[in-house]
Amino acid sequence: MQKKKPAESQVTMTELVLPNDTNVFGNLMGGRLMYWMDIAAALAAGKHCNAPVVTASVDNISFESPIKLGNVVHIEARVTRAFTTSMEIHLSVWGEDLTHQYRYKSNEAYYTFVALDPNRKPRPVPVLEPETEQEKKLYDGALRRRQLRLILGGKMKAADATELKALFSEA
Repeated sequence: MQKKKPAESQVTMTELVLPNDTNVFGNLMGGRLMYWMDIAAALAAGKHCNAPVVTASVDNISFESPIKLGNVVHIEARVTRAFTTSMEIHLSVWGEDLTHQYRYKSNEAYYTFVALDPNRKPRPVPVLEPETEQEKKLYDGALRRRQLRLILGGKMKAADATELKALFSEA
């Protein structure tokens, strides 16, 4: 299976915040943003593996700044690491006020997707080959984040999380 680079899975999705997308404060609803983020992440994962994908987990969504009615939302998604059948996707969300002409960081998150074969069973995905320093940093951290997700999901014992243990042991 051919190796792929993170840039090959890059997706930028743009949405306009309309009245139906907002809460009583005129801010984009978190659930609507998560819905858009799930779509962007699925597109990035699908580009990486050229197969149908399903969401396996969503974690570490941080809401930094609200996005207001009438502003534009830019969601940047790309694969940070590929495991056997799953892929971690990093998402950065930016708001843009077109009237005042400025962009601001709104959110960040990690989603995990699993590639499916024609029988809807997990299938192998291409290896990811990071190039830039930022891509390498996200790639290295992905194994620790994966171990934490597996522990919290009851699929791994903390004692078996060697990458996480290395963070807390003395050198």
